[in-house]
Amino acid sequence: MPYVDPEEVVSPKNSVRDIHVVYDRGPVPHSWSVAKLKWKERDSVAIRWNGDEESAVGLPQSRGNATWFIVPEELSVEVLRAAQELRKGKQQELMAGYRAMAADRERERDAEEWSEALIGDSSEAR
Repeated sequence: MPYVDPEEVVSPKNSVRDIHVVYDRGPVPHSWSVAKLKWKERDSVAIRWNGDEESAVGLPQSRGNATWFIVPEELSVEVLRAAQELRKGKQQELMAGYRAMAADRERERDAEEWSEALIGDSSEAR
């Protein structure tokens, strides 16, 4: 599936800089992102679709280059707040997953054995 990393969306180069991605849904279907950035030297909130089967570079785009849609000022605070809430939820899900993995003693033991075997393999290669 096509996916454009929002950190790499810097077009048009004369207008976009200081990109800070607040939320990125990641390389999944219907992926989208929200970022804070400088648009023509003005602090702005922007959003974009990160790519799909119909549009490999996502939307919006200009002449085949991935670009950002600048959110109108009247909406920017709410869009930013919602994106931050989604990011917080995504981080909590990730931490819950790590805790569940760490609590699985058998899986942890298998992982340790595997990594120790790799260390042994690398020392034998010399």
